[in-house]
Amino acid sequence: MVQPRVPRTGAVFLDPRGEDRSLRVTWHEESQLVVLSLWRDNVCAGTFRLAADEVPDLIALLRRGLDQAYDAARERVERAETPSRAG
Repeated sequence: MVQPRVPRTGAVFLDPRGEDRSLRVTWHEESQLVVLSLWRDNVCAGTFRLAADEVPDLIALLRRGLDQAYDAARERVERAETPSRAG
């Protein structure tokens, strides 16, 4: 019996909602694809194949979102630390 090749590069991200939900990301170098798969209870519920040349766009989008989240958090902290000038 031939064993399927398991990608050497990948990661599993657990969903904070629990219930054994996870996102698995695997790099398939031979196909120049990144496969994003949604799992629940060790059953794959769906996959998305992202071409390697589209990965930089995804990374840039995630980076922009992260930067905006940090900026918003920083602004909230600064507002909380700055005494009110009213009254």
